[in-house]
Amino acid sequence: MFAGHFGISATVKSKTPETPLWSLIVSTQLLEIVFIPFNLVGLENIESIGEGGYGNDMIYAFYTHSLVGSLILSVLAALLAKRLWGRKSGIITGAVVFSHWILDFIVHRPDMPILPGNIGNLPLLGLGLWEMVPGSVLLEALLLAIGCFFYFSYALKKEVFAHKGKGIMAGCAMTAFLLLSFYFGISL
Repeated sequence: MFAGHFGISATVKSKTPETPLWSLIVSTQLLEIVFIPFNLVGLENIESIGEGGYGNDMIYAFYTHSLVGSLILSVLAALLAKRLWGRKSGIITGAVVFSHWILDFIVHRPDMPILPGNIGNLPLLGLGLWEMVPGSVLLEALLLAIGCFFYFSYALKKEVFAHKGKGIMAGCAMTAFLLLSFYFGISL
């Protein structure tokens, strides 16, 4: 899941205007942002299991995408946001960070551990919606569409659309095209 996470941040922004949109976008992708250096040093990796395209990777993110690891990152992000923007933004930010794990749990194959590093070799989690590509693409598209709808409704009421509307529309279009490229396995 990629685009669906952005739908969450757009929806949340429409309901919590005191929290900056950029921080919600970063929050939805914080697990992936932390994954990058972990991947570079060899703690986590991605293995292709198909011909490319949507959902054809096995992700070994045993720290960033473990249940406990994602909860730790959520709490750290919540504490930082609370300090910067207040208690409500802290709670919202922590929830948005954790929403990434929840959505990944739905789409990932069983490749997400409960404990960081898969300590104890407990069963790996994931419902595997990626195995049904049309269903997972539909879920992502729906999350993105809902996010765009709520954010555009909010932006029109707040008159920020006049200043940022074209950029927001371009961002939504780019995300939709990215989702389609994943689905059809198009390398850009």
